[in-house]
Amino acid sequence: MDDLKGFLRQAGQEFLNAAGDAAMGAAKDVVGSVINEIFIKKEADTKRVLPSIKNMRVLGETSSNLGPYSEVQDYDTILKSCLSSGSLFEDPIFPAGNEALMFSRRPDRHIEWLRPHEIADNPQFFVEGFSRFDVQQGELGDCWLLAATANLTQEATLFFRVIPPEQSFEENYAGIFHFRFWQYGKWVDVTIDDRLPTSRGELVYMHSTEKNEFWSALLEKAYAKLHGSYEALKGGSTCEAMEDFTGGVSEWYDLKEAPGNLFTILQKAADRNSMMGCSIEADPNVLEAETPQGLIRGHAYSITKVCFIDIVTPNRQGKIPMIRMRNPWGNEAEWNGPWSDSSAEWRYIPEEQKQEIGLTFDRDGEFWMSFQDFLHNFDRVEICNLSPDSLTEDQQQSGKRKWEMSMYEGEWTPGVTAGGCRNFLDTFWHNPQYIITLVDPDEDDEEGHCTVIVGLMQKNRRSKRNMGMECLTIGFAIYNLNERELENRPQGLNFFRYKSSVGRSPHFINTREVCARFKLPPGHYLIVPSTFDPNEEGEFIIRVFSETQNNMEENDDHVGYGGKGDTITPGYPTPKPLDPQKESLRRLFDSIAGKDMEVDWMELKRILDHSMRDDLPKPIVYNRFSNNNAFETQAGPGEDGGGACGLLSLICGPFLKGTPFEDQLGANDPSSKRLMGDNPSDGGAITSGAIVDETHGFSKDVCRSMVAMLDADKSGKLGFEEFETLLSDIAKWKAIFKVYDVENTGRVSGFQLREALNSAGYHLNNRVLNVLGHRYGSRDGQIAFDDFIMCAVKIKTYIEIFKERDTEKNETATFTLEEWIERTIYS
Repeated sequence: MDDLKGFLRQAGQEFLNAAGDAAMGAAKDVVGSVINEIFIKKEADTKRVLPSIKNMRVLGETSSNLGPYSEVQDYDTILKSCLSSGSLFEDPIFPAGNEALMFSRRPDRHIEWLRPHEIADNPQFFVEGFSRFDVQQGELGDCWLLAATANLTQEATLFFRVIPPEQSFEENYAGIFHFRFWQYGKWVDVTIDDRLPTSRGELVYMHSTEKNEFWSALLEKAYAKLHGSYEALKGGSTCEAMEDFTGGVSEWYDLKEAPGNLFTILQKAADRNSMMGCSIEADPNVLEAETPQGLIRGHAYSITKVCFIDIVTPNRQGKIPMIRMRNPWGNEAEWNGPWSDSSAEWRYIPEEQKQEIGLTFDRDGEFWMSFQDFLHNFDRVEICNLSPDSLTEDQQQSGKRKWEMSMYEGEWTPGVTAGGCRNFLDTFWHNPQYIITLVDPDEDDEEGHCTVIVGLMQKNRRSKRNMGMECLTIGFAIYNLNERELENRPQGLNFFRYKSSVGRSPHFINTREVCARFKLPPGHYLIVPSTFDPNEEGEFIIRVFSETQNNMEENDDHVGYGGKGDTITPGYPTPKPLDPQKESLRRLFDSIAGKDMEVDWMELKRILDHSMRDDLPKPIVYNRFSNNNAFETQAGPGEDGGGACGLLSLICGPFLKGTPFEDQLGANDPSSKRLMGDNPSDGGAITSGAIVDETHGFSKDVCRSMVAMLDADKSGKLGFEEFETLLSDIAKWKAIFKVYDVENTGRVSGFQLREALNSAGYHLNNRVLNVLGHRYGSRDGQIAFDDFIMCAVKIKTYIEIFKERDTEKNETATFTLEEWIERTIYS
């Protein structure tokens, strides 16, 4: 069964890489059921393999899932169950084993998973409370996570939101713990068991200075589960973890190009309880090399205080800007320059000032530096600005300030809303667009400007690193809008052709989030988030933080029918019936309809396939191994591939040759071999590794949907008047399609779908267009003629269903579950 598991995983990965077009949907529906039918009969133990198949499919889909371990586990329910049974929890979703440790290789030694009571005597969740000194780095390269964790301990409210304090190893202990992390706009509860990786009885990864304290080690395990494995945490930005701990938005500065007001920015951040970190560029030749001043290159430090300190010397007195930092190693690896522990400079600081800042000289990794030395010795500083809900009422009343925040979720869909950056002008305007309105300037801004922080974050990339999925290269641009321009939703090509941006992300970069701070006068602004190249698929959230209130909305069309674009744009060909003479149309109908004088979907298909055969697209053959989704037109085979088993054989056949499963999957069936290209002498055989996007006339699905659109009595047939109305609609849609199908290929770019449907009178927003692109678009982002007709049919049908129930004309309709299922299933 291990061999079978390997085969299926590899086959599934190949399938997910290849099936980017409509074949994906059909294949997903049959793979699970067919594998279940075949292999459960082969060996009962296969039940342990099926969850892997399920996860494989989820990982390959675009969704809002939080990763491969997004299955809901209710902590309280599991805890009660374990207490009642007297058992210790063993997590079935993140089991203790090598896969939880690494995805790229096996551990270099034996790792034993032990519970805390097997590691230390009298294990405790907290030992004498918690502090930044409880965070010690192990063998994992996740100092970025440790720096953020150390910062988290500075604020109890934030700390206990992430780490519920009621957990312990005494009362109600059942080997289960839980932690909360912010993930893309939502707080997620992650449940784990307390089996931890050890070597020779010692914790391998994060740990506390107290051998019997385990909150930090368990926190790291929960974070590893969230992202799929411990190895997924190797390498990262302190900003990323700080955001996951707070729901804040992060920004960073290159200290060699620091703005003149950086200390003020850091002070304001401290006033808002922001979490901060800093680092020095790594030495490419030495891992974590130490500078002569005792600082570690390529290492993340947390900033724990920013303030002016009173200084009194024999000749002068005043205030000096200072920063306190901590090395997460928590040892003697500290700064040894001016203002280091016990250095001579501290004798000029009054004793009451030392007490006020909590000055200590322990060899604990914490030290002070002057702001000038900080700028000279460090390369980068990161600030996590907290979301408004992170401050308590008491904190706000005590003078702590809070940011105002707006947030939207969106996605880039190839061929629809993945327009690429401004370099690709023709498609750039298809990206999602958002408007922010700034009304009041900052209280202390002398120029009357508003501070605005824009953060663009792509979703679910770290948890898919085991699939080879790295971050997209992302960025954004900001444009000023006048009152007249506000009326356009969305802004079109000409707007961006003649308008310059007033702000943009510092660069396009392949990190989880790109963020920038701006000073803008009050007004209306358009933000356009994008990937660098067009047609890259991904989900994102965009957030705007400001010192005063900001109003944010999506700049998109209103979903509906009629009004602007209700008729075909002047200059488009006027649609005509398929036969200009109604009598001729009647004779055509009579010849097809038969004795019942009605046309069903099969009879409709005969008419459409014959009359529109020249409009249907030519077959497209995609190379499965092409990185650029190259395609070519080619005559394909006429068979359907042998149904479900033939399709599964196409997917898995190359990986099951020579195994007992080859015959079970029908891999030796002639039609399957024909699809897989195993018989080149067979006429019409396709090159191995190819996927065919073939159209044999109108599909039965589109024909059935056309009938349902006008079939008021749900008889499954159309009378002559309904038939005439349908042909009139089809003629209009065909005329519109022809305008955009300039090369007469039977396909149009998905980027043109919005304009084409607008010409037919339909107004759709990005969410609907993205769904249409996923459902009807091909791998290269094209929409075939029959799929375009299907889009128009579905949209018209659903709008009519909705309008029928919107009796108050307030864009609200009410259905019972039975009514909704009945209406939508038939349509």
